[in-house]
Amino acid sequence: MNRILIVGAGPAAHRLAERLRHHGHAEALTVLGAEPAPAHHRPLLSHVVAGRLTPEALRMPFPPGTRVLTDTMVTGIDRERREVRAQRGGVGTVHPYDTLVLATGARAAVPAIPGATGGGGRTAAGATTLRTAADCERITGDTVVVLGGGPLGVETASALAARGTATTLVCDRPHPLYERLGDTGGGMLTELLAREGVRVLGGRTVVRRTPGSVLLDDGTTSRADTLVLCTGAVPAARLARQAGLEVRDGIVVDDRLRTGDPRIHAIGDCAEHRGRAAAGLDAAWAQAEDLAEILTGRDTAHRPVPPVFRLRTRAVDVSCIGSPDAFEAPGVRTLGFTDRDGHRYARLALRDERVVAAVLFGLPQAIATIGLLHRRGQQLPSDRLGLLLGWPPRPSSRESDTYEDALICLCNNVRRRTLSLAWRAGARTVTALAAATRATTGCGGCGRQVAEQCDLWESEARREPGRAA
Repeated sequence: MNRILIVGAGPAAHRLAERLRHHGHAEALTVLGAEPAPAHHRPLLSHVVAGRLTPEALRMPFPPGTRVLTDTMVTGIDRERREVRAQRGGVGTVHPYDTLVLATGARAAVPAIPGATGGGGRTAAGATTLRTAADCERITGDTVVVLGGGPLGVETASALAARGTATTLVCDRPHPLYERLGDTGGGMLTELLAREGVRVLGGRTVVRRTPGSVLLDDGTTSRADTLVLCTGAVPAARLARQAGLEVRDGIVVDDRLRTGDPRIHAIGDCAEHRGRAAAGLDAAWAQAEDLAEILTGRDTAHRPVPPVFRLRTRAVDVSCIGSPDAFEAPGVRTLGFTDRDGHRYARLALRDERVVAAVLFGLPQAIATIGLLHRRGQQLPSDRLGLLLGWPPRPSSRESDTYEDALICLCNNVRRRTLSLAWRAGARTVTALAAATRATTGCGGCGRQVAEQCDLWESEARREPGRAA
């Protein structure tokens, strides 16, 4: 018997439960989640902020036969008895396990800003982090300041501007995403965000919040009904530390994703593998897949996936593949492309004509192709410029095999043909297509393209006599 207990009910836990059932685990499977609502797809929270999706559209139902307990706060792990203690509705509960998986994710890093934080690192009224669907509801008022120049800060600021909120993005580097885009790409991003209505204040930070405004480190103030703190996250490793497990940046695991206790595993943002706490959905899903195979008796060892992120904003398509350090590694050749007027920029790190890292800005046609070449370890074609710019143009005919087989959702390998078949079968919205094909449920970067396809097919259906829309 192998009773599997998962602590945490986020995307990593959801993926693990799904893959366990897929690989044949038919025994007891219990999930304990601290949040009152079911699991939701956190990477798409900015779409909720923008009003393009409802919180309900982000919910992720666990597979049948999974016992899911929400609003359950785990208070401790008894490794000797193989039990987890928790509180639910003010009542203490005990949950036995044969195998325990910690998928506790990460908690928001909250800077100590007077007026913005309360006791215990919690945010005060008028300030919020953005980790849950409930946080989206705390962003209120006509003016908002977003603190943080990383992907979440940029996505949140762009989403707020899209819903008509006067938005200021404050970042301590010269431009947002400066570590990945540098002066050239970062400057372009600042320009495009400004076109969307986002005021970007680079090289600044917030030092105090008062009702209705924030004070910056240069002595100026900015109106802010709400201050949104997109200032990073740290692995949620308290339970593991209290249980006597090794914790560095995250919960230390080996190649079988085991902690020092062979009956306890950790995956997702809370885990540290080979000296690195690998945040992000791709890493969490890869760990969940490997652990599901391990727990169902397969001889699998986890190998870390290269970090990848795709910016979820209407301002511009941005994708970063691999580690920034790869550009400085021995034996690597750098290939660059800059089109300032067209707001397009690319930087590729190549070894043996294979992509080991890439930054792609304003080049949507190249993102899926280069991402796939990187994932498969294939060499680049000889026409590098054509690859970046999407030459030759895709055929206009819907019946073209090349057009229909184009990869739309890289995360879940969903092609246009699959989306088209699902649309014709009745999945007529982005949410319905996501449920039918899993498109948009990875990084979310293909959301706009899927929405555009819906509009196109709807328009075509209206023009064709006898074809139901």
